[in-house]
Amino acid sequence: QVQLVESGGGLVQAGGSLRLSCAASGNIAGISTVGWYRQAPGKQRELVAAIASGGSTNYADSVKGRFTISGDNAKNMVWLQMNSLKPEDTAVYYCNAFKVELRMDYWGQGTQVTVSS
Repeated sequence: QVQLVESGGGLVQAGGSLRLSCAASGNIAGISTVGWYRQAPGKQRELVAAIASGGSTNYADSVKGRFTISGDNAKNMVWLQMNSLKPEDTAVYYCNAFKVELRMDYWGQGTQVTVSS
């Protein structure tokens, strides 16, 4: 099993910044991708950003240029730096780890991000 713990959410004004952290523990061998997803009330969960084990990254169009995902394999940590936040970024943000060989997903408990206008 893989345990993921998110932190860093909170309330921020529009234009502000937050940094989310995801700490991974347990059987982390074989994780191929770690991603940040978000789910706003009444909406489907969507991918925000992801980083592969080799370091390549991809972002949702809505956050490109504002959010940056990074990771440290030695520390088993992944971060999401969120700048120029907008009210529409308000959501619960979840960390996800994917093992491609096992085709298994692991999820954290989520952290609330609220951006006020």
